[in-house]
Amino acid sequence: MSKKLLICDCLGSQRVDPDAITSATGVVCSRIHSSLCMDQINLAAKAMSDGDVMIACQQESQRFTQLAEELDLPVPDFVDLRDRSGWSDQGAKSGPKMAALVAEAMLDNPLPKSVDVVSEGTCLIIGSTEVAIQAANDLAGALVVTVLLGPDQDVERSANFDTVRGTLKHATGTLGRFSVKIDALQQIIPGGRGAPKMTAPQDGAISECDIILDLTGGTPLFAAPEKRDGYLRADPRSQRETAAAILSASQMVGTFEKLLYVRMEPSLCAHSRAEKPACSKCLNICPTGAITPAGEHVTVDPMICAGCGACAAVCPSGAISFDAPTVDVIFRRVQTLAATFRKAGGKKPRLLVHDADYGSELISLAARFSRGLPADVIPLEVEALAGFGHAEILAALSSGFVSVDILLAPRTERDALVTEVALAVAISGNPAVEMLDFDDPDALSDHLFATKTGDAIGNPVLPMGTRRQVARLAAKALRPGETLIELPPGAPYGAVLVDKDACTLCLSCVSLCPSGALADNPDLPQLRFQEDACLQCGLCVNICPEKAISLLPQLDLSDGAFSQKVLHEEEPFACVECGSLFGVKSTIEKITEKLAGKHAMFASPAAARMIQMCDNCRINAQFHSTNNPLAGGERPRVRTTDDYFSKRKDH
Repeated sequence: MSKKLLICDCLGSQRVDPDAITSATGVVCSRIHSSLCMDQINLAAKAMSDGDVMIACQQESQRFTQLAEELDLPVPDFVDLRDRSGWSDQGAKSGPKMAALVAEAMLDNPLPKSVDVVSEGTCLIIGSTEVAIQAANDLAGALVVTVLLGPDQDVERSANFDTVRGTLKHATGTLGRFSVKIDALQQIIPGGRGAPKMTAPQDGAISECDIILDLTGGTPLFAAPEKRDGYLRADPRSQRETAAAILSASQMVGTFEKLLYVRMEPSLCAHSRAEKPACSKCLNICPTGAITPAGEHVTVDPMICAGCGACAAVCPSGAISFDAPTVDVIFRRVQTLAATFRKAGGKKPRLLVHDADYGSELISLAARFSRGLPADVIPLEVEALAGFGHAEILAALSSGFVSVDILLAPRTERDALVTEVALAVAISGNPAVEMLDFDDPDALSDHLFATKTGDAIGNPVLPMGTRRQVARLAAKALRPGETLIELPPGAPYGAVLVDKDACTLCLSCVSLCPSGALADNPDLPQLRFQEDACLQCGLCVNICPEKAISLLPQLDLSDGAFSQKVLHEEEPFACVECGSLFGVKSTIEKITEKLAGKHAMFASPAAARMIQMCDNCRINAQFHSTNNPLAGGERPRVRTTDDYFSKRKDH
């Protein structure tokens, strides 16, 4: 049975056209209700009992969810048509956008992978005596608390929690698995009268805990502390912040679901080869330090990963990919929004990418108290803003969107977005890609209503394949007739340039190229290159002993990018004995010039002639030479029994 859409105009405050939605999406719509969450909730209950439904009211989803649980029915799906479309100064023209939003909501999105994290409630509190002890007293009933005070701070006995002194030197881990190293650790000696007695200071003490409450007000223990699960930090001078941190800590007991945001494929990673560095983009961009080197590739700690998506956006090879949801899900959502909008009669759609928290709230406020979103601005909610990279932007433009705006949140990782937006603009040739930084719903609405739109692509394409494949497909659609696009430095597409005068065709670059873009010719001394496979990782530049290689960021849209071309070739050298081809003529001649008659091993003409021989002939010549390095000395005479007996005195 197909899903049915329950429609409500929210007390007549928005206009909904069920026929237009059905015509564009094929979804069966109910009649228009006016108070589905209140007076007409019995109709919602009957519809949920009859079959699979989607309710066009995201705002009251909690009420409908409770209703489904009371009736022992499956929880329905929801789509927000009011705040994202209906409540707008152009609400009467929002029919195509409503159809697009419904079509996108009807897509099947796989559930992300997750793992259980267990916290037993052991909590370490660090800070000054007064604030730390007060926090410990507040949490003692809910958590197993240990207070770490400074080496010179006063210690108080308490039956509700433990108190120690020392200096926290290092901390690692996340919720449920923190490990801390403490120097000058002193514990209270039980018993005795008067002030507590302390044990002798001990350096290098290791302990574990589930939660860390940092009330020092100093430098955080971790990078991006707000993204580290289980690490709570507050300014001790702020009672509000301290109280909020204490409340959050008290709720961190039990089993929690941790999403596995990214997928790692080590074989595709171009981090390094033969201890020579190459690509480190993910290492440089990760805010939490979840990515670390692991030999020739990197590894991602899923427990520390906060799911910002920046690593997946900048990874040139696809070794790291966002998995919550996968990139193909994003491509499918983008294409569905654009195609349905056009099918419903809309023209020149604009895409507004936002997150689920800050962005959604700002859009809701703009709808309720301001002008809302224009009828041609289609919002797209994503899990990770920083993961919406150049490939996703290009997919949107090539699907028919005339512009892409990314609504930033205060905690959005922006470094990756700046680079990816610049790359998308360079590839598409479309400057209508912008990062919006607003905290005022009025300013957001005014900006979107005032923005002029360009023309959409004439023949939209279907974004399919890997991110690199989609980027190339989109570039060809957006810039027809062009074959070569110049790109900014650091782009993951480009060519390799070789200084032919310096290159000796040692082929060390070929043996270490992680993507196979550089190759040799087994029959001739040649260096070959396939541009489509090049990641611009820079390993060839770092490994070249002659410093003969440089990178040229560009995107070759011609078919020649898929075939190998010769970057450098030389005449092979013919063995002076057998005539077989080996090595490079210029190299052999250089070696002969430098060593013949000048080095002890090649002082004679016969020895120098060996430089110009192939491997087989060189071995034969050495074996038959008067100074054969392979020859041994004269074999000793075989000793017999008579030899032993001759030395005995009794014989």
